[in-house]
Amino acid sequence: MSQPLCSHICLGRVMHRRLRPAGNRFDYPVFFLKLRLAELESLSSRWFGINRWAPLSLRYADYGKRDGSDPRLWLQGILQQAGVAQVCDGDAWLQTFPRVFGFVFNPVNFWLCHDSAGQLRVLLAEVNNTFGETHLYLLTAPELAPIRAGQSLLCNKLFHVSPFCRVEGQYRFAVSSEPGLARVAIDYFDADGLLLKTAVWGKPLAFTPANLRRALFSHPLMTLAVVARIHWQALRLLLKRVPFFTKPAPPLDNLSR
Repeated sequence: MSQPLCSHICLGRVMHRRLRPAGNRFDYPVFFLKLRLAELESLSSRWFGINRWAPLSLRYADYGKRDGSDPRLWLQGILQQAGVAQVCDGDAWLQTFPRVFGFVFNPVNFWLCHDSAGQLRVLLAEVNNTFGETHLYLLTAPELAPIRAGQSLLCNKLFHVSPFCRVEGQYRFAVSSEPGLARVAIDYFDADGLLLKTAVWGKPLAFTPANLRRALFSHPLMTLAVVARIHWQALRLLLKRVPFFTKPAPPLDNLSR
């Protein structure tokens, strides 16, 4: 008899709030995957495919090197490059939106790397913009200690995401993963203080065909909705006369800490 899967599909919400110069807030329902990387070969079903078409799917070409190679090998290389592989000797997980009927846009993928005792040691945020560019922020606790639930993880902003924000300032990440909730929050600070608050959270459900169908039937147009809402919110900010900044060149090094 096969062992039950540890991976989950999560039903939840995304929230984004801008504080100035004009306030703007949105909050809408989504679903996302939280996948134990060691289980990828065991996840395939009629409703979910790995590197093949299915109503919901995940393609290696959407992650890492973007060449279709196994992202687990890419992740291990990143951890070794950053000098943190020695503390990431346990399970690694990917939190991401799936392809829905073949389409996806992931503003950010979260790679969560644990030690052999199950403690989170590294959060790798794979940030994508609408220009097809990607940047990696690798976050750890001081002295590579275990990352506590809700602990602030800081890094400098080096990558263009929104034309309504300069490439300056600092991000503050925080991860919560208590039973019954998967949550990642990102706050953005510019020279004048807190500017943006963003969070995605959801209730983890067993990775079963029934729950995959439930998520799909609840949000059959989720990918289109994500893209449409990005552009709708941009229009709202333009109408509110929020300053618009041109896109700079991406950083030469796509990995920062």
